[in-house]
Amino acid sequence: MAVRDPEATKARIFEAAVAEFARHGIAGARIDRIAAEARANKQLIYAYFGNKAELFTQVLGRCMVDLAIALPVDVDDIEGWMDRLMDYHAAHPELLRLLFWEGIEYGTAELPDEAERQEHYARKVAAVEDGQARGVISDAIPARDLLFLLVALANWSTVVPQMKRILVGGEDPAHERLRASVKEAARRLVAKP
Repeated sequence: MAVRDPEATKARIFEAAVAEFARHGIAGARIDRIAAEARANKQLIYAYFGNKAELFTQVLGRCMVDLAIALPVDVDDIEGWMDRLMDYHAAHPELLRLLFWEGIEYGTAELPDEAERQEHYARKVAAVEDGQARGVISDAIPARDLLFLLVALANWSTVVPQMKRILVGGEDPAHERLRASVKEAARRLVAKP
């Protein structure tokens, strides 16, 4: 008789859900496919995570918290932080796809269970504010806006790869040139006048 491991089953469901939502979005995702990929009973998904929208919220929430924990803002080394952020997204392209789907399907509506995600981003804004107060980076742009602009710089080429291909080119050396340009733009955004 097989021994059941609820935590392993939850982990398989979570990983299958990440892949399914990244590929198909919320509306296009299918619980049947998630269950098949996770080798789990469909009813377990509902028992562990709730309905499809609740599952998406949990998946995206955890992915965002993982990112926030892995990459705290480093205002003392903006270029290094930008490198780490771009590397993270290159290693985890599903995260930006999940965010893209969230934007398409929910727009600006706040999702349930978003408090932890907001808390992590509040800490990132506080780190930018601290850097501005210490005079390490410019305070010409409000901290929230500055963080948004820096994240957008790092994320855009991954979110819209066709624009990167059309405007910048495909692989190396275009990739490295763009990375250097993104870091230069970030450096200029935070530079003291």
